[in-house]
Amino acid sequence: MNTVLLQYAVEVEKTGSITQAAGNLYMDQPNLSKAIKTLEESLGAPIFKRTSKGVVPTARGRIFLEYARNVLAQLEEMEALYKPAKTGGVEFALSMPRASYISYAFSMFVRRIDRKEGMNLWLRETNSADTLRDVDRGEYKLGIIRYKPSAEAYYTKQAAECGLKTELLLEYDERLLMSQAHPLALAGHIEPGDLLPYIEITHGDGSTSGHREFKAADSPPANRIYIFERGTQMGLLHENSDTYMWVSPMPPSVLRQHGLTEKPCADGNHRYRDVLVYRNGYKMGKWERLFLEELEQVKAGLMGEF
Repeated sequence: MNTVLLQYAVEVEKTGSITQAAGNLYMDQPNLSKAIKTLEESLGAPIFKRTSKGVVPTARGRIFLEYARNVLAQLEEMEALYKPAKTGGVEFALSMPRASYISYAFSMFVRRIDRKEGMNLWLRETNSADTLRDVDRGEYKLGIIRYKPSAEAYYTKQAAECGLKTELLLEYDERLLMSQAHPLALAGHIEPGDLLPYIEITHGDGSTSGHREFKAADSPPANRIYIFERGTQMGLLHENSDTYMWVSPMPPSVLRQHGLTEKPCADGNHRYRDVLVYRNGYKMGKWERLFLEELEQVKAGLMGEF
């Protein structure tokens, strides 16, 4: 059973009003009513009934809600075992693909937070399917998914089925990331076959995009280094001038910091879309808006690079 639905039901009981509960949950009243109906249908019995004093639990509903409160309390205790204690300050959570321009915006966002306020910030790098689940379950308020334009219909449908809204953040062609000392760093034009002698760095878990195959009759076996976290890639690229990596656009300051450069490649199969997702009816708070402001500024700095 979806624990988010339990939270919805408990909030309705607490307020005695679908409308008030929807406001407290930052969602639209029709969506909350639909969610409660879905929960009741799964149980095979109504949880609430309408009276002149508002919405109140049925006899069986009171028993169910007691169990629901206990389940939610136990989940909070479990999470407290590994989550840092809440500071009562800034709460922000983002599920996203691996993308330096998003991580850079997150860093700028963190710089703007008054340290006296305290903070609990969560940043998860994962694949699009996991991000949709993260936001659907309410574990993360914001998510960013990545896909090729040809998959637009599929992901739009998946998001809609989860009750999520989508907004295009950025559409781009992947670039080749390499050391400034790489033999191709000064090349005016790079064809896929030009990469064959060099070593590709790619993420071994395939969480955002897989490696590419460039086949030729006399091509040598592919040379790849598989990594599982993003920090390693910068050192590998900088220290090994015969390596390269396919990446989303990177802020110029990040490239300068690591002695790297980006190059376009004449291959038409590397176009991607990064899309913001959040629950329908969710009203973004101050911190979500502040992060998105930083993201827009970073994107503006990338525009001249396209």
